[in-house]
Amino acid sequence: MNHKHINTLGELKESGYTAKSIKEEIRQNLLQRLKGKEDTFTGIMGYEDTVIPDVERALLSKHNILFLGLRGQAKTRMARQMTNLLDEYIPVISGSDINDDPLNPISKFARDLIREKGDDTPIEWIHRSQRYGEKLATPDVSVADLIGDIDPIKAANLRLSFADERVIHYGIIPKSNRSIFVINELPDLQARIQVALFNILEEGDVQIRGFKLRLPLDILFVFTANPEDYTNRGSIVTPLKDRIESQILTHYPKSLETALAITEQEADLAPEQKDKVAISDLVKRLIEQVAFEARGSEFVDKKSGVSARLTIAAFENAVSAAERRALINNEQGTQVWIGDLIGIIPAITGKIELVYEGEQEGPYQVAMNLLDKSIRSQFVQYFPNPDTLKKRAPKKGESPQVVDNPYKAITSWFDKGNHVNIGFASRDRDKINQLYSVDGLHGLVKKTFPHANEMESALLMEFVLHGLASYSLLSKKIFETSVEFKDLMGSMLNIQTSAFDDEEDEDDYR
Repeated sequence: MNHKHINTLGELKESGYTAKSIKEEIRQNLLQRLKGKEDTFTGIMGYEDTVIPDVERALLSKHNILFLGLRGQAKTRMARQMTNLLDEYIPVISGSDINDDPLNPISKFARDLIREKGDDTPIEWIHRSQRYGEKLATPDVSVADLIGDIDPIKAANLRLSFADERVIHYGIIPKSNRSIFVINELPDLQARIQVALFNILEEGDVQIRGFKLRLPLDILFVFTANPEDYTNRGSIVTPLKDRIESQILTHYPKSLETALAITEQEADLAPEQKDKVAISDLVKRLIEQVAFEARGSEFVDKKSGVSARLTIAAFENAVSAAERRALINNEQGTQVWIGDLIGIIPAITGKIELVYEGEQEGPYQVAMNLLDKSIRSQFVQYFPNPDTLKKRAPKKGESPQVVDNPYKAITSWFDKGNHVNIGFASRDRDKINQLYSVDGLHGLVKKTFPHANEMESALLMEFVLHGLASYSLLSKKIFETSVEFKDLMGSMLNIQTSAFDDEEDEDDYR
């Protein structure tokens, strides 16, 4: 409908406009999208066969919705995208606080205006982007915030008694009439406030300080919450939960591929970072694997969840670590090395909630363990599993040398007392030269990945050292500015010797 020339109630009636409830409006627009094979929600990955069909069914049923899931599962994002299913513009009575429908006014202000001006009642058109309200539920949210209160100043100025509807100052929910209204973290809302919401949903009435007002608001409510048994802060009162017709369970990405696509889409890299820093698929997978490891870790609170924001922040940090190193070394371009992933530790520690055992371990150590587990998990996707090589014994009649161990040349080089110390801020060329100095390292990578270029090969060589350390075939020690790889037995002997020396020192002291 061309609404530009429709400015009064009379003109609206002549145009043939018919009023629809917001849920009917969304239903009709969703039907059109489904018929046209258009996407209902865009940029939300991993929900194509699970959450999105559930939401579409709920909206077709004209239901209020509760999204139940852990943090970082796109619950609010989905609610915000529902505005795309609204009509582009709808008419409201000019000056109305609660978006009164000109053909079905519910406020005293609107009814009085129509009684006074009739078909000359002025109307205006609001865009669908203005038809969205959102509130984060906290224990201090009051009925006045959400529903409204009596305004004594308005009463005094207009010389009205408190029994007059016009003295009410409406809260955020009535102001969201004919809109989508979202309450995040519903269990954090006090029980008495939840009961007030129930009244709006069930009875269509508003009670403000004993003032009972029949106000059949037209709202699509969307609530979000962590699973009830996961939170000690509160719960959803049963009558309200019963009135929310569709409860939809959200989830984290089920595959690494989906997680990669989400991070790729959401990470905010500056253009100069994209030009200067290359980030390989291997490094991207290592970063995503950290979140998968964290979700299964005994040190991380599963009730709190591990948001997709962890990997997005980690991805950005990894690129920034490489960018900073290149700037310090005056290099025109670089890649994200495994060593640069030390830079993602702050992104991990800031995004995970630890259980008691994790607190004892310490956030930094837990983050380092998660990174190490990520390397261990991904290593076998690229190279032979060192564990199976350890377990395999020579067959009868075979000499021990017949067992093919692709890492033998590398570990033997370290067994001879050699070591590698790679600085986190080293120039790319220096790092490559150090990696090539390890016997057997380049040969293993070239045999496994014959088409890799020099930088890709060097990254894989670095990955092999970290991988062998995670499988306890090498010793890895992380210092403030570098990482050192040595033979495992020599390192263990050194530890034992130093402990023995400490005991001797104590004897001398005694």
